[in-house]
Amino acid sequence: MADRLARELEAVLLVVDSPVEAGELAAAVQSPAAEVETALAGLAAEYDEHERGVQLREVGGGWRLYTREEFAPAVERLLLEGARSRLTQAALETLAIVAYRQPITRARIAAIRGVGVDGVIRSLLARGLVEEVGTDPETGGGQYATTGVFLEKLGLRSLADLPSLAPLLPDLADLDDA
Repeated sequence: MADRLARELEAVLLVVDSPVEAGELAAAVQSPAAEVETALAGLAAEYDEHERGVQLREVGGGWRLYTREEFAPAVERLLLEGARSRLTQAALETLAIVAYRQPITRARIAAIRGVGVDGVIRSLLARGLVEEVGTDPETGGGQYATTGVFLEKLGLRSLADLPSLAPLLPDLADLDDA
C-alpha cells in the first residue's frame, strides 16, 4: 500500500504548479497525513539517492517537484526552442477555449477539456499568446484571455474576427436522432 501511496502522490505532484501542503495531499489521496508525510520523505530520499532529474522539496509550507539544478540548462533549451515550435494539439485546444470563452479560469478550461491544463497554460503564457487578466469573483482563480500577440499570429484585427463556431456544431436534430 505504501508503494501505491507514493505513486499516487507522485502523480498528484506532477500536476501542481505551486507547493502543496501535506494535509491537502492527504485529502487528495484519501490517506492519513502521517502516512503521506512518510511517503513524501521517502520519495524525496529516493529521488536524491537515484539522482533523478527531479527533486521533491518541501518549500513554502508545501511539497513540490523541481528540476534538479544540474539539468536546468536542458530544460531552458527545450522551453526556449519550444517557443519557436508548433503548438501541440492540447495547446491549440486550450487556446481555442480561451479565445472563445475569455476571460476564463484554469479550472473552467480543465473542466471543458477534461484534463489538467497547468502545463499548457504555462506554455501559452511563455509564448505570449495568453495573459492573466484578473481573478474570478466567485472562485478567486486567475482569469486568462488572449493577447495582441495571439491576434497578430492569427492575422486578426480583433476577437470579433474569430470564425463563428455555429457551423461546426452538430445540428440539434442530429443529436436527437443519436
